[in-house]
Amino acid sequence: MANDLLFGIQTNGIKHTHADPMPDVDTRFAMVREAGVFDYVDKTPDPDQIDDFLAARDKYGLPIRGSGWFYTLGEHEALLETNLATARRLGSVVHNTQIKLRHADGHVVTDEEVADAYLRAAELGERYGCAPCFEVHVNMWSEDFPRVARVGRMVEARGVEFNITLDHSHVIFKIDNPEEQKIFETDRKIASGELVLDPFQDGNVIAEWVSAGWVKHCHARAAIPNNPRNTPARHPDGSVGRGIQYPFKRPAPGAYHADWDEAALEPWKEGIRILMRHHARDPNAKLGQISTEFIPNTDYGEGCRYSLFEQAIACVEWMRQEWSDTRSKR
Repeated sequence: MANDLLFGIQTNGIKHTHADPMPDVDTRFAMVREAGVFDYVDKTPDPDQIDDFLAARDKYGLPIRGSGWFYTLGEHEALLETNLATARRLGSVVHNTQIKLRHADGHVVTDEEVADAYLRAAELGERYGCAPCFEVHVNMWSEDFPRVARVGRMVEARGVEFNITLDHSHVIFKIDNPEEQKIFETDRKIASGELVLDPFQDGNVIAEWVSAGWVKHCHARAAIPNNPRNTPARHPDGSVGRGIQYPFKRPAPGAYHADWDEAALEPWKEGIRILMRHHARDPNAKLGQISTEFIPNTDYGEGCRYSLFEQAIACVEWMRQEWSDTRSKR
């Protein structure tokens, strides 16, 4: 039914602290079912776990509506088709698709190359019944935010629907963040008016993507302006995590490495509200689901002492209430 909205969880976030071992597949599905707030799970499993996911899906009655992976152009074209075939087997309707910034030969991928890759992916998606959604994400072509609209218009000019995954934590954490705004000259683009990050300002980039009708899938992971770096975690080169995750609910004393302020979450929440308002009012709305993604990776929650799973539950409870309020005002 048009304008319905389902809420799920990316399975890497179905655990508690970073130090806790990842539960097996059956246990993760059992945790999701017991929580009682999620409609589905989101995952492209490793080949040796596909049967486990299928068994757990059927045992607990939890669809695997979402999937996803990351790809290097010039190297991973066959992998995309393999993952879409897996998605069809699992019953996924969207495939979150991250395209890395650099081509296999080392050059920065061009808008034309990304658009061509999207068209190939969309054709495969039609074949396998699972729509690839190119994600807005750091370390990918789309971290240079104005490129998203350029590629979207190129795809539409060729008569093909453009679908993206919105993970606006990647936008929010760059607000008032001088170091992050050096990347892709984001600071210059903000100063010139080419780019607006603040979702409370007219012409902001989140609203641009949403109003264009491009958002078919969404990842919900809270972040705040100038988000604290994830100092408990380090990359192989010694650099600390970039900090693209913030507890949605108040963590226990000492469970988060920085001060926590609920009011700081308002810009991130406004991004969700923008998306929900559009979805509730647009008769052609195509967003079908939002997956929480509080995860233990280096730039996100590695080293965390708060429960990733409890944060996801709190976030979905809030989103369900927001969605109910939004629909009542439609």
